[in-house]
Amino acid sequence: MEEFAYEWKIPEERVAVLIGAAGSTKKMLEQQTKCTIAVSKEGDVSITGEDALMLYTTREIVRAIGRGFNPKIALLLLKTDYALEMIDMKDIAGKNKNTMERLKGRVIGTGGKSREEIERLTDTHISVYGKTIGIIGEVEHVSLARDAVAMLLQGSMHKTVYQYLEKKKKEILFG
Repeated sequence: MEEFAYEWKIPEERVAVLIGAAGSTKKMLEQQTKCTIAVSKEGDVSITGEDALMLYTTREIVRAIGRGFNPKIALLLLKTDYALEMIDMKDIAGKNKNTMERLKGRVIGTGGKSREEIERLTDTHISVYGKTIGIIGEVEHVSLARDAVAMLLQGSMHKTVYQYLEKKKKEILFG
C-alpha cells in the first residue's frame, strides 16, 4: 500500500485547539479520517495516510482549525458536499494595518452581527482570523457567502449585501 503525506504549519496559539484536552480532538480526527497526525509545539503538522482523498480532507480540517474554526465545525468537512474557502485579505488591504482592521470590522460588524447575518442567510460558518476569512459550508452556500464577503470588502453597504443574499436564497429555494 502506498502512503501519502502532507506537511502543514498552523499558528502556535491554535496547536492546543488542534490537539484538544488530553489529545481528544487529535485522537477523534485520526479515528474519523484513518490518518496519522503529528503536531509540534511550534505548529508544524505532519499528516500521513493511505487514502489520498481522506488525507486532503484531513489537511483541510487541520487548516480550518488553524484558521480559527472550532474543531466541531471543521469536522463538517468530512461530508462530501462541504468545502472550505479561504479569502486572503492581504490581496485587498496590502500591508496597511489600518485598512486590514477596517475590513475585518466590516465583515465582523458591531458585536459580530454582520458575520452572524451572513452565516444565517447562507447556512455557512465564517471565521475571521489574522489576515484571512474562512468559510465552511455546502459548496453552493460557500460561494454565496464568498460573494457577500467580497461585496463587503469592496465597500458595499451591509443592507445591500443582505438584500442580495435574501434574493439569492429565494432563488435557490424556489428555483
